[in-house]
Amino acid sequence: MAEARAAFPAVAQPERLLSLDVFRGLTVALMLLVNDPGTWSDIYWPLRHARWHGWTPTDLVFPFFLFMVGITTHLSLARRRAQGQGDAALVRQILRRGLILFGLGLFIAWFPGYTVSGHGTLADRTLAQLLSWRIPGVLQRIALCHVAAGLLSLRLGARGQGALVVALLLGYWAVMTGVPVPGTGATGLAALAHPGATVAAAVDRALFDWGPLGNHLWAAAHTWDPEGALSTLPAVATALLGVQAGRWLGQPLPLPTRIRGLIIAGVAGVLLGEIWDLAFPINKSLWTSSFVALTAGMACLCLGALLWGVEVRGWRRWTRPALVFGVNPILAYVGSELMAIIIGGVITLPWDHRIAPLQDVIYEAVFYPLLPEKAASLAYALLFVALWWAILEVLYRRRIFLRV
Repeated sequence: MAEARAAFPAVAQPERLLSLDVFRGLTVALMLLVNDPGTWSDIYWPLRHARWHGWTPTDLVFPFFLFMVGITTHLSLARRRAQGQGDAALVRQILRRGLILFGLGLFIAWFPGYTVSGHGTLADRTLAQLLSWRIPGVLQRIALCHVAAGLLSLRLGARGQGALVVALLLGYWAVMTGVPVPGTGATGLAALAHPGATVAAAVDRALFDWGPLGNHLWAAAHTWDPEGALSTLPAVATALLGVQAGRWLGQPLPLPTRIRGLIIAGVAGVLLGEIWDLAFPINKSLWTSSFVALTAGMACLCLGALLWGVEVRGWRRWTRPALVFGVNPILAYVGSELMAIIIGGVITLPWDHRIAPLQDVIYEAVFYPLLPEKAASLAYALLFVALWWAILEVLYRRRIFLRV
């Protein structure tokens, strides 16, 4: 218990750092941009995920958000502890948030409750949807990482969390490359060559492929899931590294000193990730240990740059659009995902001798005739982000925020 109390020392509340909301807002806005192109067949490469090994700027979005989950988890728990809340109240709050986030993720995977395409009656399509209802997902992973990071923060101090991060990353490396893949017996780098033929994929199938009750993995693969069970363990390490960053930012030190610490940690993380890539390739879908090191390092560098520009130099005029995304991130993500489902298949119209989703009609009528394919797809995505900025701006002015 003494170590748990030491995790949240009784110090004065740290200053409100606008950069944290701006960093989260930029991450959410980029998430919408890469998730909602005009067409998936024409996308500029920085807005695509790496096919397997390697990374693109798009692959930084999710780990950046999880890193921020860790930061805000620590700062929230520290604030509540300073207000006199005990462990029982903090645990209830952590579990409540986790359940809400997990439930929202399942709701997005279920919505609209029936398969949009396909033949048969509504009942047949509803049953087909239930049998393929994806259980893992983005919000589900965020929920699990938040709960794990929060509960571990209550029980472990900085050293304990650091040791756990090391154990998670080394242990995951050992399992993924040292345990023979079921069915092939492959180990080492050969065990990472194919998405559906890894130890993580085997675990996913064992947990989520229920035979007659349906396959509840990512519909694009059915043999593995990019947010699967085993790869959630190193994702927890990403959140815990965010907790450590939040602890550092809450220290009673001059802001330039804290920024320098972030930059040093960032450089170290990037170098470690690139070196580790030689033995355990950087891979977002597997959330490899080298990916954790690289992306946590990049997050530290980007956050350090924002802190310097916004807090030290005072460059704040440009931050308002990012801020409105940053203070309403769950509403922005959930709302945009539901909107994308609705216009991407639920609402259809007669168009060009076929029944087409509303999104296709908008894209083909407005953007495709005016611009080259990739530029047209990007223009549609930018309009989608701008629409959500306008919605969130109105909510921000009315002080309406979705809190979980």
